[in-house]
Amino acid sequence: MLKIEGGTVYDPANGIDGEVRDLWVDGGRVIDAPTDPNAKPSRTIDARGLIVMPGGIDMHCHIAGPKVSAARKMRPDGKRLREQALARRPPQWGGDRAALRSGTLGGVPSTFATAYKYAGLGYTTVFDAAVPPIAARQAHQELADTPCLDKGFFALVGNNRYAMECLKAGEPDRLRAYLAWLLKKTKAYAPKLVNPGGVEVWKQRASGNVEGLDDRVPAFDVTPRQIIRGLARAANELGLPHPVHLHCNQLGMPGNWSTTLDTMRSLEGYRSHLTHIQFHSYGGGGNAGGDNGDEATLRSRVEPLAAYVNANPNVSVDVGQVMFGATMNLTGDGPLGHFLHGVSRRAGGAAQRWYSSDTEVESGCGVLPMNYKNKNLFNALQWAVGLEWYLMVDDPWRVVMSTDHPNGGSFLAYPELVRLLMDRTYRADVLRTCPDTLLDRCQLADLDREYSLREIAIITRAGPARLLGLPNKGHLGAGADADITLYTPNTNQSVMFELPHLVIKAGEVIVEGGEVRSAPTGKTLHAVAPQEDDLLADLPAFFEQHYSIPMEHYGVGEEEVPLTEVVRGGSA
Repeated sequence: MLKIEGGTVYDPANGIDGEVRDLWVDGGRVIDAPTDPNAKPSRTIDARGLIVMPGGIDMHCHIAGPKVSAARKMRPDGKRLREQALARRPPQWGGDRAALRSGTLGGVPSTFATAYKYAGLGYTTVFDAAVPPIAARQAHQELADTPCLDKGFFALVGNNRYAMECLKAGEPDRLRAYLAWLLKKTKAYAPKLVNPGGVEVWKQRASGNVEGLDDRVPAFDVTPRQIIRGLARAANELGLPHPVHLHCNQLGMPGNWSTTLDTMRSLEGYRSHLTHIQFHSYGGGGNAGGDNGDEATLRSRVEPLAAYVNANPNVSVDVGQVMFGATMNLTGDGPLGHFLHGVSRRAGGAAQRWYSSDTEVESGCGVLPMNYKNKNLFNALQWAVGLEWYLMVDDPWRVVMSTDHPNGGSFLAYPELVRLLMDRTYRADVLRTCPDTLLDRCQLADLDREYSLREIAIITRAGPARLLGLPNKGHLGAGADADITLYTPNTNQSVMFELPHLVIKAGEVIVEGGEVRSAPTGKTLHAVAPQEDDLLADLPAFFEQHYSIPMEHYGVGEEEVPLTEVVRGGSA
């Protein structure tokens, strides 16, 4: 039994905002304080003067699967760093020196390095946001190689041909049954939609895409709107712990804010989560929303989108904050990857290397290097747009911290992002390093809001847990997983959050003073919904006609993912 004594606790899910109190842990869970006066802890941690929060949760990152592997291969120069051996266990620690392993860093760290660095920031749960179902086995093997963390992934389904066949035939029950079957077969946590319909058009027509929600996808005669609403309905009817996780159409394009607003309106009546919303909030480009011109007219249109989120509780977002520096773009949005490669090549930028992949009948992807610069007006606007989202959404429970790692920046930039949100003076200092014309294109300079520690705990812990439907995560009440982070207060919030005093996973100290002390395997989280396999009689024939593998070899078996925690769906 462990006692954490006298810490200043921030536990928003239980209404605790900076209260000095004790926490008790037993069996990997938080427990109520023992009533037996003779009960003694086996260890007591003195937390006086320290900030205590639940372990961090990153609900949208890219750490496993084929495009992550491609990104690691594409940037070997990112691995040529002095810090190769991340875990050199000092003899005084005792125990098995081989318990930890080395890893490589760079923009897309290797599995072990990813785990140690996340844990070193106080994060204990992460989700990869986009894995093709056919690649589920690879993703699970990589996640099993990522210790210290509980983890899972979202399965790409927004351009899945069988799903579009169900929609074309007007059979929502069959689509619902297929979604339930797919999540169970792949041990995925939620359905992910990326540029719905647009990736399929790209695969059918070189350089093709969709522009609006009512464009038709050739061969299937369905529209992005039908795909979005159909899968949102299916996910809601299944009562999935997390609903559709949606990467909207027209990511990064001038004027795409109107498509994003149309998408939000199309989801009326359904729980839904729009991801890396910063990339979908641009005015300009002569769109139908009243903006005229071309890329030179680019500007923020966060205000009307945030107003919609504020008024409609069925919608939540994560930000996908751009942070200045070199990184990698890896996306399930094939046409976007092609567009970015062309832009970078014409500008003489870093993206001379580019990778694109067609994943059978399920999805596609693009991978290329990126470098966000504060002196580049467009990059500076992206940075400002992301911060506007945090500052304009009234309810912190429906906006989640993310950099879309590594697309907007590394997760290692989270402490810097916390400081930008909590310190408006520092935010203004960084803003002054950007082009002067940025001030005419966004409202960031006029936003004085500063986040509190309670709000930081919400957007990095309690909020993601609630939106993911994880009742044992993101809080410190009795029954919660004993994933706990202790921080040393500092007026420089970046310093405070980049080096926790202690990180505890399932009741075990895994990081102390920046050193990894233990590397438990962690659980794989996946969702299971009621199965209706009798509605899928034609699925074996579909596999035989369209897939390169037989249906019986698809997905993963129970024995392949041994340390799992199932979160069950039901009637919504």
